[in-house]
Amino acid sequence: MPPIVFRKGLDMKAAVAADLATAYHSALVDDVREHGFVRQNGRLTVHLAREFGFCYGVDRAVDYAYQTRKRFPHQRVFLTGEIIHNPDVNARLRAQGIRFLSDPGEESAALGADDVVILPAFGVSIGEMAQLSSQGCTLVDTTCGSVLNVWKNVKRYAQDGFTSVIHGKVHHEETRATASQATQYPGGHFLIVRDEEEAELVCAFIRRGGDRAAFLERFGGAMSPGFDPVEHLQRIGCANQTTMLMTESLKIGEMFGRAMAERYGEGELPQRFRAFDTICSATQERQDAVVALLDAHPLDLVVVIGGYNSSNTCNLARICAARVPTFHIAEPDCLVSGDEIRHRPIGQPTGAPVPERANRGWLPSGPLTVGLTAGASTPNSVVGQVIERLEFLAGSRTDH
Repeated sequence: MPPIVFRKGLDMKAAVAADLATAYHSALVDDVREHGFVRQNGRLTVHLAREFGFCYGVDRAVDYAYQTRKRFPHQRVFLTGEIIHNPDVNARLRAQGIRFLSDPGEESAALGADDVVILPAFGVSIGEMAQLSSQGCTLVDTTCGSVLNVWKNVKRYAQDGFTSVIHGKVHHEETRATASQATQYPGGHFLIVRDEEEAELVCAFIRRGGDRAAFLERFGGAMSPGFDPVEHLQRIGCANQTTMLMTESLKIGEMFGRAMAERYGEGELPQRFRAFDTICSATQERQDAVVALLDAHPLDLVVVIGGYNSSNTCNLARICAARVPTFHIAEPDCLVSGDEIRHRPIGQPTGAPVPERANRGWLPSGPLTVGLTAGASTPNSVVGQVIERLEFLAGSRTDH
């Protein structure tokens, strides 16, 4: 008997609306929006990006998780891993008794027909889905629509005999799930490139060939089983993790298009190369908004809020750091004092834990103008708390 799968909610939206508002809403953030995305208090002026925080896909995933707990109050409820990359949200779900299969001591093999499993916004791989289905678990699928769009194109590549070249992070849940879509078809293959440097290595092999063994060693773990660069780079289609830096993904696509044209000729491109823009609209809107913020205001510094393993948040920080002193923080407590801040060093890989760094003397004296944005997995409640903390440290508030 096939498992029960919920993909459009669990008819409990009204029942959890108050809990969601209490946990994630911020009257302060609403006030800043209503006053032109700027707040002036004492010596501090905060300019908030016009697009920030929870996107539709994240909001939907969190909503479904709360509905699941309400719908199944007496059953074990699990998440395959973090529902989104935000420590505050994941901590609240754990506090409700939702268990994470990625936590030490949890075993997916022990699940059965009485268990409920929530699939995160990133999606899960074909193999994970098959295992959970075979165990008879009730599934609540919160996979984001933007991710599903990428999967559709990657599946089409595989069906038509194209290798999917994916701009993404090999250890990221979304990229692993996307790559698995290519291998469900006979002869389907994928290759993951992290950045322009890795893309250029692949482009060089496409143009001139090279040492097959060295290539396989360099990209070990980032390719499909049986991948052969000589054979499987003759027809490629570009895709990407939806939360990557848009400008970088587009440039990488152009790099591969040029390499294929140089190797096979412009006339062969329709038969050998495909590309499409799969950066999700919310990611692009947040990146565009932070660029607009930097263009519109002279800022002393920028604070970017979001989980340290959040790809879209890290990319927002990269954009800002190229132009103004920038601090990527995970939570309000990272603003330790007017002298000390704890933050994630910008530009470090997100595939492995990155130790926080503590900086001294981060908050200038005198009139202070701060830019503020947040990744797509950061709730308004946390953004509001950061604004309050900034005002307290700048001496504009005395109630913190």
